[in-house]
Amino acid sequence: MSGKAQPGKGDRSTPGGNGSKGSSPDGNKSNKNASQKPHHMIQDWREFRATLFAREQAEAADSNVCGSESPPAESQPLGLKWAHPISLPEAGSVLIATEKLDGVRTFERTVVLLLRSGTRHPQEGPFGLVINRPLHKKIRHMKPNNLELATTFADCALHFGGPLEASMFLLKTGPKSKLLGLEEVIPGLCFGARNGLDEAMGLVKKGVLKPQDFKFFVGYAGWQLDQLREEIESKYWHVAACSTSLIFGSSLDSSEGMWKEILQLMGGQYSELSRKPKEDL
Repeated sequence: MSGKAQPGKGDRSTPGGNGSKGSSPDGNKSNKNASQKPHHMIQDWREFRATLFAREQAEAADSNVCGSESPPAESQPLGLKWAHPISLPEAGSVLIATEKLDGVRTFERTVVLLLRSGTRHPQEGPFGLVINRPLHKKIRHMKPNNLELATTFADCALHFGGPLEASMFLLKTGPKSKLLGLEEVIPGLCFGARNGLDEAMGLVKKGVLKPQDFKFFVGYAGWQLDQLREEIESKYWHVAACSTSLIFGSSLDSSEGMWKEILQLMGGQYSELSRKPKEDL
């Protein structure tokens, strides 16, 4: 299989449903504790892992530079923006295009958010969204047949999500949002397909959500499970975990901005790749 020729093209035409089998919401006990501190202070397991990774990196650097009698460097608090490499893809991780995809227009210097890793259901391959390809169009420019949709989300920007045909959206949620029918990818971020928009529009009308909480995507990327594994092993993608603020941040409006920022936060060889112009790769 040539990952460069047809990366990300699975044999499915649409991802599985609207994600109605998402992770269960937090219980009432955790809600009480959560309401007592700001949302950004609530750590999920991904933040905990990122903190451990940063600490290990700092200790390794310290041991290389300092003598054995020097005190260990103090660990720095995890910032709002963080990213680090991981060995295997997981739901909520990102695939970062390597230099091997330069020249492949669909995936060149892209960041793909994996919505599902393909390990939950044997018959379902991994799929996700390219999250750094703005189309510079808004929903009102597309003149959708659904007038209610056109009115509610008129000023929401559209993004290219991948080569496979389907309309999907990401939704940034707060700690108290309980959204039936939408699957949580990582804490604070859900995804849905067209059949989940009716409920979403109702929540916007009630003031529970705002239109700017949504990001809309035309198309998605999908693989067979073995296909994605082969592409990663063949160095077409780097796999990373990163903060929600990166995934849903302002860098969505810049084609290469997010790609460079995540690589730089990952450090080392990844940071070096982010600074190389395409023609030198």
